[in-house]
Amino acid sequence: MDRNSVNWAGPMPAVTTPFDASGAVDRDGFTANISRLLDEGATGVVACGCTGEFWTLSADDRRTLYTATVEATRGRGTAIVGVGCVSAAETLAYARMAADAGADGVLVLPPYFVKLTDDEIFAHFATVSAGSPLPIMAYNIPGNAVNAISPALADRLAALDKIVAIKESSGDWNNFYATLIAVKDRLRVFCGPSSVFGVPAVTLGADGTVDCFPNVWRGCTDLFHAAKAGRMEEAAALQATCRLLTDLFVTEGRTIYPATKAAMDHLGFPGGGSPRPPLQPCVGEPLEGLKRGLAALGIGS
Repeated sequence: MDRNSVNWAGPMPAVTTPFDASGAVDRDGFTANISRLLDEGATGVVACGCTGEFWTLSADDRRTLYTATVEATRGRGTAIVGVGCVSAAETLAYARMAADAGADGVLVLPPYFVKLTDDEIFAHFATVSAGSPLPIMAYNIPGNAVNAISPALADRLAALDKIVAIKESSGDWNNFYATLIAVKDRLRVFCGPSSVFGVPAVTLGADGTVDCFPNVWRGCTDLFHAAKAGRMEEAAALQATCRLLTDLFVTEGRTIYPATKAAMDHLGFPGGGSPRPPLQPCVGEPLEGLKRGLAALGIGS
């Protein structure tokens, strides 16, 4: 398999996982959010990733979410679900669960917490590739996972049969662009922080974007379409707002995942609510500052 084995492309938002008052997965809110995002121009979704608080999800939660993702996207877009775990065996167990649910592909990040060599990361992906029933989108997010997929390592991973795409979420333009150059002829390359540099990424050949901000503002979805169509004045304006939105969500006592859910609630969108511990809801002055910031950007006003 390679990039030509799948048709994954375009803006595919990283969706939140909403929980009800008892802390259980809110399936209805989850599917309603996916439906809204598809209505707004998304070409698919990525569920159960970092935005989806995958580290809190039980096996039953994942089964529910995998099935709900497939049902919500059926006939409308691509369904990719996160299965990454520290061990290859657990990763493959979730990959099989995703296949049973009917997902199109799986998102796999390197084993996290313990610092690994490139050879150890490669060995993990080789084992997962050999056993996965579904094509794989590798996930580079060293700020969360500790372990990074460098451009050189991405080049090695591109030779593994089931790896057909990479979500490059390092937040480092040089790393993103070097990865794009190294693998774009074999892997579909998705820009993670499209809110930061999505327009240049798409302009230079990225196949798509995967970002949390479409949950809050459709402009982050429109950004891909504008850049792809060459509407550069529109794309530049959207990029500027997205950049300010990113800053808003990670300053003055706010962190990105609780702030995303709080913004969704404030704007009246499904799929928000409180995060699961250890994350805490965005409340008090951080929440009020978030509301003021959204209004200043013309979002929801």
